[in-house]
Amino acid sequence: MALIKLPSMLNYVFPKFKKCEDCVYSFSVLVFMAMGVLLILLVILVYLFLKVAYETVSCYYLTPRHIKKIMEKQGVRGPKPRFLVGNILDMASLLAKSTSKDMDSINHDIVSRLLPHFVSWTKLYGKRFIYWNGIEPRMCLSETDLIKELLSRHSAVSGKSWLQQQGSKHFIGRGLLMANGDDWYHQRHIVAPAFMGNKLRSYAGYMVECTKQMLQSLQNAVEMGQTEFEIGGHMTRLTADIISRTEFDSSYEKGKQIFHLLTVLQHLSAQSSRRLCFPGSRFLPSKYNRDIKALKTEVEKLLMEIIQNRKEGVEIGRSSSYGNDLLGMLLNEMQKKRDNGFSLNLQVIMDECKTFFFAGHETTALLLTWTVMLLASNPSWQDKVRSEVNQVCNGGAPSVDHLSKLTLLNMVINESLRLYPPASVLPRMAFEDIELGDLHIPKGLSIWIPVLAIHHSEEIWGKDVNEFNPDRFASKSFSPGRHFLPFAAGPRNCVGQSFALMEAKIILAMLISKFSFNISANYRHAPVIVLTIKPKYGVQICLKPLNP
Repeated sequence: MALIKLPSMLNYVFPKFKKCEDCVYSFSVLVFMAMGVLLILLVILVYLFLKVAYETVSCYYLTPRHIKKIMEKQGVRGPKPRFLVGNILDMASLLAKSTSKDMDSINHDIVSRLLPHFVSWTKLYGKRFIYWNGIEPRMCLSETDLIKELLSRHSAVSGKSWLQQQGSKHFIGRGLLMANGDDWYHQRHIVAPAFMGNKLRSYAGYMVECTKQMLQSLQNAVEMGQTEFEIGGHMTRLTADIISRTEFDSSYEKGKQIFHLLTVLQHLSAQSSRRLCFPGSRFLPSKYNRDIKALKTEVEKLLMEIIQNRKEGVEIGRSSSYGNDLLGMLLNEMQKKRDNGFSLNLQVIMDECKTFFFAGHETTALLLTWTVMLLASNPSWQDKVRSEVNQVCNGGAPSVDHLSKLTLLNMVINESLRLYPPASVLPRMAFEDIELGDLHIPKGLSIWIPVLAIHHSEEIWGKDVNEFNPDRFASKSFSPGRHFLPFAAGPRNCVGQSFALMEAKIILAMLISKFSFNISANYRHAPVIVLTIKPKYGVQICLKPLNP
């Protein structure tokens, strides 16, 4: 009986034993559950690690190797790439050597100077060759029939590569210049109306007024005794002034502040392609990455202030529209799209504003700078153009209707764009397999069109290809979109080309009617590539006012 009663006695004596057993059981359950959660997390982490590892290996090794094999089977070969950096070091070495010295005279034979890798590898591998920008395979294509087919027929399945988008995302973001697919299509339809018809004509007044101010500042400097001017700086400030007024109008001063920051950001962004070949470099807390982020944040803060001010003005009834400048037109088109069920966030509008700055400021300033250099070093053509301008404009500022009658000036501008196109190459990446002539282009291959080399091809332009001869544009012996590509071609051509050409004609017509100019003895001819083709030391000219 004593033995039978022992458990109950123990429970009576030690009432907490049962509770302890329950605690141990509960604790065991918790431990088991925690281990289960940890196991699940571990499985997820292993899966993510393997996924990232596979994608990295695929991106950096498997896909490039697959593309290389496909192209080699078709007879397209090229220099052997190094791990991660590809042929970047080879190209940098060739370019450093070709640009180490200035040119002896004003010589327009600049392909071997600016695209030495193209010249070298064309000799070794032919008109088609494949090379590597880091991990990105690129095929250089200079056959004009295939180029026209690519740009006109395959624009929907080709566009900007990931490397290009990453290299410019802090500078111009995913605006029209860097958009692809449906994003590009919708943005194009929003942006295009701002550069057509009466809206395009409405910008001429801004261009004339800004040019008058620049010419007056030059006149004042001449009267103070200055004779030599670095015209590139004046053209850069003028085009920045024009794009500030046409894009932001009443917010002009804040627009100038934005463009100053964008100029700094552009110079920093030019270094990005050298960094992107190293995995994860954009995530490092380096001074470069911090500076880029800080500038981008400040630019977008200022842009958002302007945009929000316009929106609030319409919403509270202070204004009946978003404005007649480029920004106002973008916001109006955005509202129309929203009314039709499309969504467009303000980030896209900001990216378009930044894109306008680059495309409507930098490239036009360079076109003007090179054209002035060519006219200054070819006085007979300068006299011909001046005579035409005086006859058409009758001593006044050119109107939009005058511009179509300035035939010689248009020929000079085209010859300037041929010899010194702002962009030396035109890239397109295949987003799906493409059949291009006799070539099978696999998805993921970037095609790089050497615009500068095509513009300087003796086979296309004749033996005087490296001479300044605007008369070649009096005939139609060349094919726009195939031989002449300053604004690209096909559906993805430059949406603002009419704006740029109108601006260039107005500025040059007004300059040439007020001043004669010749090349200064201090000018050193040294074209270089920093995103675009630029004069390394600027363009120094001597100005002489013409009699009123």
